[in-house]
Amino acid sequence: MSKGKLQKFADMAAYPNVFEQPWSVATTQEFELRGRWHADYFGNEHPIVLELGCGRGEYTIGLGRLFPEANFIGVDIKGSRMWSGATEAINTGMTNVAFLRTNIELTPRLFAPNEVSELWLTFSDPQMKHPRKRLTSPGFLERYRQYLCDGGVVHVKTDSNFLFTYTRLVVERSGLPLICATEDLYHDDSIPEATRQLLGIQTYYEQQWLDRGLSIKYIAFRLPHEAVLVEPDEEIPYDEYRSYRRNKRSPKEKGR
Repeated sequence: MSKGKLQKFADMAAYPNVFEQPWSVATTQEFELRGRWHADYFGNEHPIVLELGCGRGEYTIGLGRLFPEANFIGVDIKGSRMWSGATEAINTGMTNVAFLRTNIELTPRLFAPNEVSELWLTFSDPQMKHPRKRLTSPGFLERYRQYLCDGGVVHVKTDSNFLFTYTRLVVERSGLPLICATEDLYHDDSIPEATRQLLGIQTYYEQQWLDRGLSIKYIAFRLPHEAVLVEPDEEIPYDEYRSYRRNKRSPKEKGR
């Protein structure tokens, strides 16, 4: 029988690789590791990479195994899911992986300028009805570059054509340097093998989409500090399927 939520929360409260910063604390107190992640937690100067919305932590763990010369922090507000990755990291002795339970909106309060080298957004909710909540919107990108190194890389892996298209338009309209973009990651022969291996880590939700025959999209770009971030005004078709917390039809279609 799996552990209940209360037991998982109790476990994580004692885990040395888990940090919790609820809104009430993060907005009123200075976070002791802000600007000190290298010195006080990881004990090295290796690059720090965040996975925002890490869920169960599969990608954070997978990246930590692939790149022992880098440090990885999974960020999510759902503690009961994060327990899986945090527990695995402890049980396998991974010292380059940590987890942070907090709202993504609060990350500028938890990381200092230039403290983070890269970001991963894996299977984020596309927020089709709420532009300001999209994790690749100009508003969120502005938050990220408060702590991301100048020209730091943002990776987006998604099953959502809506989010992929929206992100690509933000990149284009803002003139951000594009590194890679594909609408079908596992069937695009132009993707270098090294990159394909990197992207081959599969989360619980990704496997669900693959089992349903959906293609996986990926886009990576750099985020310069001086770039003017632009919200695209193009109308993007909604995803035509139901998935986790996603609506199948747009308001316009529902009115028919």
